[in-house]
Order: sequence, then structure tokens, then C-alpha cells
Amino acid sequence: MSLETARKVLQTELEALQGLLKRLGGAEGKSFEQAVERVFACKGRVIVTGMGKSGIIGQKIAATFASTGTPAFFLHPAEAAHGDIGMLVKGDVLLAMSYGGETEEINQLLPTAKRLGIGVLALTGNKKSTLGQAADVVLDISVEREACSLNLAPTASTAAMMAMGDALAIALLERRGFKEEDFARLHPGGRLGKQLQRVEVLMHTGDALPCVSPVTPMPDVIYEMSRKGLGLAAVVEDSRKLVGVITDGDLRRLMQTRKDEALHLTAGEAMSRAPVTLPKTELAATALRLMEERKITSILVVDDQHRLEGVLHLHDLWTTQLF
Repeated sequence: MSLETARKVLQTELEALQGLLKRLGGAEGKSFEQAVERVFACKGRVIVTGMGKSGIIGQKIAATFASTGTPAFFLHPAEAAHGDIGMLVKGDVLLAMSYGGETEEINQLLPTAKRLGIGVLALTGNKKSTLGQAADVVLDISVEREACSLNLAPTASTAAMMAMGDALAIALLERRGFKEEDFARLHPGGRLGKQLQRVEVLMHTGDALPCVSPVTPMPDVIYEMSRKGLGLAAVVEDSRKLVGVITDGDLRRLMQTRKDEALHLTAGEAMSRAPVTLPKTELAATALRLMEERKITSILVVDDQHRLEGVLHLHDLWTTQLF
């Protein structure tokens, strides 16, 4: 019985979203484009407001806007009537969310918005409502029925409201040309922020770099590798131009295949000439993926002239908890 109810709920909400998608392919598509352009042109903030379940969703939508490059915050319409309406300033856009379009607390905000010249966007299921008629742009989120067996509890309608808010936020993300580095700047904490860190933040530089020249004798190469503790030595020429690398694995193979002469070789004679490299602007998550694919523990970081700038070790990614 419970599983059957779950299937009916999910099916009803799926149909609600399919209805939105179908409408966006028609006349509603123009309204959506207008809403995106209104917010994109906004010189202030997007003020999201809603009561009850709509308000909870509004808080999420405001947070999604803010984290994807569109300055936004949530204004509780009841608190607005007791002083918080002062948060509205000229240049803002008001995104009002009310499925029925007759929420008294929200409609009380509309005269102030009009007086300040603030554009009003409405997410509502009733375009002929007070909110729908007062809004500059209306996004129709109407659904045939709620997923609730009584057709009362906001379920399908709130799913539609959430989805439309997300669609707006992501459309604006793309309209702004919002990139990974922008996302990283707004998400400095948590696992997501760490995955979006740049290699240059984590790599070893300066005196910590294990560097030898092509003519360095192997005993000195081994000493440099042991002293720096990164499991490799970068072989560089003048101005630190990278020409090769010697890793712990290279040393083991060398001792197995050329045991008698290994310690009499130079770095240039023993090195691998095609080390794995990355620019310092690459994402840490990309470096981790490359290490896993190539089954290596370190990557050399070079500039566009192939000069050594740093070394990124697998342990550096462990400490940022990318796993």
C-alpha cells in the first residue's frame, strides 16, 4: 500500500513537471525569457518572498541564486509588514511566490514595490489573481492536481515552484557566463569547495621542490628525493625548464634492470622524458582524477613555457578530503 502511494505521488509530481516543460515550449517560453532578462539587467538584488511552504522554497531559491552569481536574499512577507520592507530598495527585483496568488502578506508588498519602481516577477498557479495581474512577468506553475490524496497539501505545486526557481537560477548562471572559478569563489568551505580549489593552492613550491639537473649523479638524485619526501625528483635545465622526472618507481625498476651501473648514471640518463604535468590553474579534482587514471602519486606543475612551478602530491589531496 505504501509503495503504491509513493508511486502515485512521484507520478503526479512528474506529470506536474512535464506540464511546465510543455508550457515552456509555447507562449510561456517568452515569459521565462523575459524573467531571465529582467533579473540579468537588475542592478540591485533579487528579493524572494513567499509564505508557508512557498516561503520555505523561496529561501532555497534565494540561496541558489546567491550561490550561482545572482545576488539575492529571502524577505519574509509577514516581517516585511513590520519594518523589514525597508530591505527593498530601488534597483531590486521582487520575485513573489504564491500558488493561489492571493496571499495577503505578499500582496501588501506590491504597492511599495510599484512605488520604488521595483520589477515584480510572479511564480503563481493563477495568472488572473491579484499577484498575477500586478506582476510585470508571470511564470505559470499551475498543476492539474496535488499529489496529496485529498488534493489539498501543497505537493505537486511546490515541486513545480521549486523546479521553476531552479530553472531561473541556472538560466541566469549561463547568461552570466558563470564559470567553475566563480563557483569556487562562492563555495570556499566543505567538500565541494575543496574539490574546486586550484592546484596552485595545494602544490609544493620554492625550496620544497625536489630538483636536479640532467648531469646530477644518481647518489645525489636519491639524496634530493629523500630530503624533499615527495617520491620524485624533477629534472630541470636553466630557468627550471622541465626535461624529465625520476620517481621512486623509476629507481626500483632501474635497480632491477641495471643494478650494476645504476649509481653511476646521471639524472639525464635515468629520467623519464614524458612526465605528467598540469598548469597551476587546473582544479584539484582534475588532478586527483588524473592521478587515479595514470596510477601515479605526484604531478608536476608547469607554466606555459614548461618551466617547473610546483609539485602536487596525492597526500595533499587527501588532506583536503577530496575522497
